[in-house]
Amino acid sequence: MTTPDLRALLRSPEQVPSPTATSAAGIPATPTTTTATTAAVPTTGVPAAATVPAEVPGAASVPAEVPTEAPTVAPAPAEAPAAPAQTPTGTTSVPAAPPADLSGLATTAPGVFSPEAARKDVPILHRTVNGHPLVWLDNGATTQKPRQVIEAVSAYYSAANSNIHRGAHTMAREATELYEAGRNAVAQFLGAPSPDTIMFVRGTTEAINLVAQSWGPAHLGPGDDILVPVLEHHSNIVPWQLITEETRARVVPVPLTPDGEIDQAKYADLLSARTQMVVISQASNVLGTVPPVREMTALAHRYGAKVLVDGAQAVAHMPVDVTELGADFYAFSGHKLFAPTGIGALYASPQAMAEMRPWQGGGNMIESVSFERTTFAAMPHMMEAGTGHISGVVGLLAAIDWLRGFDQNAVAAYEQELMAYAMQAMATVPGLEVIGSAAERIAVLTFTMAGHDPASIADWLDRDGIAVRAGHHCAQPALAHYGLESAARASFALYNTSAEVDQLVASLRRLGQSGQSGQRDQTGQGAPAQ
Repeated sequence: MTTPDLRALLRSPEQVPSPTATSAAGIPATPTTTTATTAAVPTTGVPAAATVPAEVPGAASVPAEVPTEAPTVAPAPAEAPAAPAQTPTGTTSVPAAPPADLSGLATTAPGVFSPEAARKDVPILHRTVNGHPLVWLDNGATTQKPRQVIEAVSAYYSAANSNIHRGAHTMAREATELYEAGRNAVAQFLGAPSPDTIMFVRGTTEAINLVAQSWGPAHLGPGDDILVPVLEHHSNIVPWQLITEETRARVVPVPLTPDGEIDQAKYADLLSARTQMVVISQASNVLGTVPPVREMTALAHRYGAKVLVDGAQAVAHMPVDVTELGADFYAFSGHKLFAPTGIGALYASPQAMAEMRPWQGGGNMIESVSFERTTFAAMPHMMEAGTGHISGVVGLLAAIDWLRGFDQNAVAAYEQELMAYAMQAMATVPGLEVIGSAAERIAVLTFTMAGHDPASIADWLDRDGIAVRAGHHCAQPALAHYGLESAARASFALYNTSAEVDQLVASLRRLGQSGQSGQRDQTGQGAPAQ
């Protein structure tokens, strides 16, 4: 099958909005101005925003430079850490006719990354909330979408909308090619051996339920064990509890160490001939912990167990290679990867696929149907009953293409520097405690603040335009490990900056000085300390 060029197919001149138009209903194609807040923590050494080409064929214009002048906020203490240096990036030309290969069009040189290179593409980051520039620190819940994704989905419905696989007309062929190009892009992105090992699902939750229901009944029975670390998201606990009710197998929790890492000694002790499945998050959504997945997988395989890796929190933050990890199953959600909601993917090794039975029945997943006998389509189509989320796949394809335009190792290094800076800066807030201290982690900082409940912290920050999440984060066992029922969480992505960390810290310090439990006076300012 010929892989279509997404941009050439969906951004023909007659379909692309003019630079003065909007790329989606009410959403400017690009911001006309960006208001930043002067850092509350010194930002010496942080370069100004990189300039971008004035003209990009097939895309709306972008400002040549993001202004840096803005109102000041309350200064942080003198001992606050210096901001991490960001690697400057120069203007990069984009060819008028992008290549047909969708493996990614480099927008930054190898080893070079600046968050402004990503921020300029994300329209929502340039809005205001409650009179303040938006600071989006809820990336663990969902990421914001670049205009390339927004435009791709809009253009798909404007120029290429059709059902797939069974149509004999031109648009059906085009839509099918896009859908399968998305499958190929996911396979490349994950380091999978073939696109045929990739199944499209609604997201990580559906992927895990699919594995539990399509693999579990034939391989789990009384006395069998499913090892589930305490740090797992509920979506990697509950589906296994449900299947054990049918099979009389049991879910065995793997404990954590005090710093929030999976206790590797206890894990090794729990493995046995009874172990049929091990599930592991490649990165925790509440503690940020990055376990040694490859080593844990290799150990599980010695006992003949299968391993499912939940990659929902990992794919946006680190390069992934399912072959190197040795995963039998790997799941992720598109909306955590700058793609639309309602689309995700499940990788299964060829050996694991051979052990799966149909999960849902209907169109697309069959070869032939009669009242006497039904035969099923080959994998992966056997697991994709009904009409899939075609526009979601187009958006996922655009998101992967966009993300692969940056050097992934440079992005990961930048996020690590930003996290280290954030941890040092947040340590200057009296009464604030970050939960978990794993040596390997992603930029997820879950915290408590003495005298302030998490919901009130989130409400206070929201009034300053800062979005964080509060609650149990669908990881109640992990919080219970620390004696907590809820906490606040700031989660970062490649487009976040040290200046945004400064705004977070300044707002939290004002909260601490207000003497209030997240409440403000009628002016919107913190009340004087009592």
